[in-house]
Amino acid sequence: MLIPSIDLMGGRIVQLVQGEKLRLSFGDFEYWIEKFSRFPLVQLIDLDAAMRQGDNSELVAQIARQLPCQVGGGIGSTERASEVINAGAKRVIIGSALFSEEGRVNEAIASAIATAVGAERVVAGIDTKNGRIAVKGWKAQVALTPDEAIPQLEEYVSGYLYTHVDGEGLMQGFPMDAAVRLRRLTSRQLIVAGGIRSQQEVGDLDAMGVDAVVGMAVYTSLLAV
Repeated sequence: MLIPSIDLMGGRIVQLVQGEKLRLSFGDFEYWIEKFSRFPLVQLIDLDAAMRQGDNSELVAQIARQLPCQVGGGIGSTERASEVINAGAKRVIIGSALFSEEGRVNEAIASAIATAVGAERVVAGIDTKNGRIAVKGWKAQVALTPDEAIPQLEEYVSGYLYTHVDGEGLMQGFPMDAAVRLRRLTSRQLIVAGGIRSQQEVGDLDAMGVDAVVGMAVYTSLLAV
């Protein structure tokens, strides 16, 4: 399944390269909402909230009321997770809050959020740079790998979002070996992102039972939707 992404920064839809360099920016929300309306799931990320530099809460709520969204970005408490679900999101993506600076999985937070909104509405965001989990808007890393984290999160989530930050926005293809390895770790929904550039890749991932988030390739019309 192809899942289109909407990344928000400064009140606009944006696409960044490796989470840092601004490549594209759009203000025509209704155009993209209409374009994505046929998809069963859309990924909506508040980058400002993820980077601890403000938020786009009103826009998140506006879009979540119109599209079936899984929402991420700065969601680290039961209160915020509940707010996002109550605003219309189908699921919340929890990332940085799940991992301590000491390189451990924060099972207390995972359990609390799963209890508050239901594990079926929680997706664990596992973003990696050079094989290690990246946190705080990809500005820091912890000494933990996805292979170590996933088994500890199984009872608290309905699925995993794995973002290959090294390839994010570059449209150079997703590392299929990583998808194969991660698929073996869990029977829950596995979604991957980072560098996906073609329908062939989406199809290959789908054949493995892996869903694909696509951003840059959609916004540049390299991959038609």
